[in-house]
Amino acid sequence: MDSLIFNIIFFPILGSLFIFFWPSLSIKQVKELSLIFSIITFLLSILIWIFFDNSCSKFQFIDTFFWVNSFNIYFSLGIDGVSLFFVLLTTFLTPICLLSSWTIPCKNLLDSRYFFGAFLILESFVLIVFCSLDLLLFYTFFESVLIPIFFIIGIWGSRRRKIRASYLFFLYTLFGSLFMLLGIILIFFEIGTTDYLVILNNDFSLSRQKILWLVFFFSFAVKVPIVPVHLWLPEAHVEAPTAGSVILAGILLKLGTYGFIRFSLSLFPIAAFFFRPLIFVLSVIAVIYTSLTAIRQTDMKRVIAYASVAHINITLLGVFSFNIYGLEGSIVQIISHGLVSGALFLCVGVLYERHHSRLISYYSGLTHTMPFFVIFFLFFTISNIALPGSSSFIGEFLILVGIFESNKTAAFFQLQV
Repeated sequence: MDSLIFNIIFFPILGSLFIFFWPSLSIKQVKELSLIFSIITFLLSILIWIFFDNSCSKFQFIDTFFWVNSFNIYFSLGIDGVSLFFVLLTTFLTPICLLSSWTIPCKNLLDSRYFFGAFLILESFVLIVFCSLDLLLFYTFFESVLIPIFFIIGIWGSRRRKIRASYLFFLYTLFGSLFMLLGIILIFFEIGTTDYLVILNNDFSLSRQKILWLVFFFSFAVKVPIVPVHLWLPEAHVEAPTAGSVILAGILLKLGTYGFIRFSLSLFPIAAFFFRPLIFVLSVIAVIYTSLTAIRQTDMKRVIAYASVAHINITLLGVFSFNIYGLEGSIVQIISHGLVSGALFLCVGVLYERHHSRLISYYSGLTHTMPFFVIFFLFFTISNIALPGSSSFIGEFLILVGIFESNKTAAFFQLQV
């Protein structure tokens, strides 16, 4: 099982190289080749799940390569019980995104190569983020993820404002992440390395923890996103193609919450406890505001986008509840949201491809024309609102239990929503 994680990351890049540089491919072969490589990647991730040792709390399948020798920086990869499920979610959703793009109107062979190649590169970059055990490596690919999704939204988006939406997404997230780079540089000068496992065993002073927690917070807050830095998300969702919306809601929204779990809680625990009231206030405001905003939307994609912001902020409340119920509930809710919201965006994509409208009022008689489709749409809708029996209910119930133990006021406002 040596180098299994490296192989998982390498296969999408290998597939994109074939797609970009194999001269005799047709548009159909480009699609088939991208799907084959993404399915192979998913099967390899299943192997990781099978051979993962649940009794061990340490990182497993660690691969380390020298990156910048003179500065003691490594290309270090590994997973634990948290990142394992983020990897599985990424490799599961990517083939679905490629299948949903089978009929996307690519102008020519080159256009098709760029689109499907960009998705494979995006998958590889996201997997590196979830498996990274070096802060500089994490930051590099945390930012690199922006490049392929920027082109996916800006070139293959569905409406006229797609260029504006892609730049809004790119600039918001790029600017927020610059703070994290300053924090990583500060850590490097203090410890002499950016190795996560070394930093994990280092005790920062309280004042230093507060500074570092804040700079990491600004970066992850934009990715979550927390109100008021959430404006890029509804715009990006509305303008993105169906596959872009699925990958945004299913995977990219999870980068911020994953960052909070992996870095803010683990590396700066005292500062995280100190700033917990700030997180509770901002998250409760975000949940109430975005839920009320979702109610008044007329575009189906905007409804799901604002609801996604609310759900992700609920997971943030669970993460900072500082108990096992809240943390486990957050991880369950994150995985559930990735599947359910992705399915809802696929359903909206099916409607838009047939009728070229996302206005809710347009589909008042849909049950008469697409009865079987409505059954699936209803199933994922009730899952999204956490009806008892759904995976979202399990996650939100555990989060509420965790919040009640740590902050009953935040739990009260959460119940009102």
